[in-house]
Amino acid sequence: MENTSTRRTAHALLVWGLLVVAANLRASLTGVGPLLDRVQSDLGLAPAVAGLLNTLPLLAFAALSPLVPGLAARWGAERLLGGSLVVLTLGVAVRWIPTAAGLFLGTVLIGAGVAVGNVLLPSLVKRDFPTRVGLLTGAYATVMGGVAAVASGVAVPIAQAAPGGWHTALGCWVVLALVAVLVWLPQLRTPGPVGPARHGQPLPWHSGLAWAVTAFMGLQSLGFYVVVTWLPQVFQDNGVGPATAGWLLFLFQAVAVVTSLAVPRAMRRARDQRGLAAACSAVLLVGYAGLVAEPEWALLWSVVLGLGGGACLVLALVFIGLRTQDAASAGGLSAMAQSVGYLLAAVGPVVFGLLHSLGSGWRAPLLLMVVAAAAQTVVALVAGRGTVVPVSGPRPEPAAAPAEHGAPTGR
Repeated sequence: MENTSTRRTAHALLVWGLLVVAANLRASLTGVGPLLDRVQSDLGLAPAVAGLLNTLPLLAFAALSPLVPGLAARWGAERLLGGSLVVLTLGVAVRWIPTAAGLFLGTVLIGAGVAVGNVLLPSLVKRDFPTRVGLLTGAYATVMGGVAAVASGVAVPIAQAAPGGWHTALGCWVVLALVAVLVWLPQLRTPGPVGPARHGQPLPWHSGLAWAVTAFMGLQSLGFYVVVTWLPQVFQDNGVGPATAGWLLFLFQAVAVVTSLAVPRAMRRARDQRGLAAACSAVLLVGYAGLVAEPEWALLWSVVLGLGGGACLVLALVFIGLRTQDAASAGGLSAMAQSVGYLLAAVGPVVFGLLHSLGSGWRAPLLLMVVAAAAQTVVALVAGRGTVVPVSGPRPEPAAAPAEHGAPTGR
């Protein structure tokens, strides 16, 4: 009886730890956009240099994600994640320093810390909660998105009211990062890998299904970062005031959070996720097409894009767990999907802005997003079913872990 109670306590601590870690994976990033004009003005940064504040973390995700499985196999996932939280905390603190060097160094450290968390959370969920992948992934995606939305909404008010202005608005998230470090401390008692250092699960580069999951992750990430970077400017150029445009971006993220709560329940009613993923991607397509046809309907398209975007984020993360057989292969697929996916996401806002500059309007870049959403809809029909066979060969399913309802049963 005592062992059962101890296990329940340990699982509860792990769930809370995962949720608090998730709360830190976007807040320090989404709070930058609303303050970018102030940062650029105060530090005398050229627009292209200021734009690196949004691009550097994505490049860090792309560069570091493939390394995470090997590092986790060597040091243990819990210890690696704990170390990444310390790096993230240090990055937020360094970014509080009122200099350009502190700002960019802190941003790089934040990107490194978040990259590790991005890869490890799906793997840990798969390892410790194999029958609750959809539920827990939806929960941590909701927390991640909710705190990110709050960070966007409160950035300017904090900068206006707090001593230190935008420095404080960016640096205050060190408190949440410190909480995550403290909450994660019990997990550091987990025994590390035994025996010689291993290299981790190889990434499934030769799997067509893995590439479909990677493409889905990349396309939905591209859409999210294009929206948070450029949507307020699109609205302002169509007659919306700056403050209203900022709140419409908050509305987009808030709707996405609400939608993400509904995804696990919808998954339980479906045999696989193909139809759900394709439908949610099609909603994004409608939102982008609406911006092309009737850009003045800003409120409607913010809601539509939030409906599709929130669901697609959860599905992209859920695919990593449901398309793999164990935690090691989930880590490998997570590293592959997030490396290539965030590289695509880093390129997206740049190309979107370049098309706007070349064409002196938003029609061409928005049509690009229509094409991207259409491609995502097609990819969803592949990514929503099946299992990626591990690179080292098939592994048997654990007999004691029944498949989550809605998860694929075929191989």
